[in-house]
Amino acid sequence: MRADERKRRILARARADGRVDVAEIAAELEVAQETVRRDLRLLDEHGLVRRTHGGAFPVESAGYETGLKFRSASMVPEKRRIARAAADRLGDAETVFVDEGYTPQLVAEALPTGRPLTVITASLPTAAVLSEVPSATVLLLGGRVRGRTLATVDHWATRMLSEMVIDLAYIGANGISREHGLTTPDPAVGAVKAQALASARRRVFVGVHTKFGVSSFHRFGGIADLEAIVTDSVLPAGEAHRYALLGPKVVRA
Repeated sequence: MRADERKRRILARARADGRVDVAEIAAELEVAQETVRRDLRLLDEHGLVRRTHGGAFPVESAGYETGLKFRSASMVPEKRRIARAAADRLGDAETVFVDEGYTPQLVAEALPTGRPLTVITASLPTAAVLSEVPSATVLLLGGRVRGRTLATVDHWATRMLSEMVIDLAYIGANGISREHGLTTPDPAVGAVKAQALASARRRVFVGVHTKFGVSSFHRFGGIADLEAIVTDSVLPAGEAHRYALLGPKVVRA
């Protein structure tokens, strides 16, 4: 098997399963594990995967993005801890933007129900969950619905956001890095996120540790734009400190 074909198959497996194991793919392709490690190093250098101990996971890009079904089944305990810690940062906010995605949806579910809140979101699942909370007023942004994430995008959504002044925005991203800031594969999604950042007085990023050091296609915000970064405890303390030096408080839940 040629090296290019081998790397394509390794990448395809990573994208299909959410990660790839060195030993398993080496046995499947009938090559040495060191050959797979070398291929993964090259794929990592090209920004297509991120290597981990014993394997790698795919990086979301213009050509590859996970859907809500996959996200809602991946690292759920970590995402729930992140959501609770992020909800604790609500403070005296009365108007809150909740981004699309599964982790922001969990943040919405963790928000207190004993006080009035106005929640703005592009996410249909988040709007549906909060519509059952008597103390919550839900504003769903209009626009084209992306089937992959069940969220609205395009100028209808950004125009609505541009007319608002929001106390706090909970923002997700497909990648966060000190070099490129907050990134996402789809510019239409990035435009909604960028407008949410611009309309909010306070901004909190929520995301699992695997998003760190990753850069996707479209940049929509910088690290210094954030009040806080809330992630899980697997992110090394040293790496958290390096992000904190750029401005935000980093919480490892």
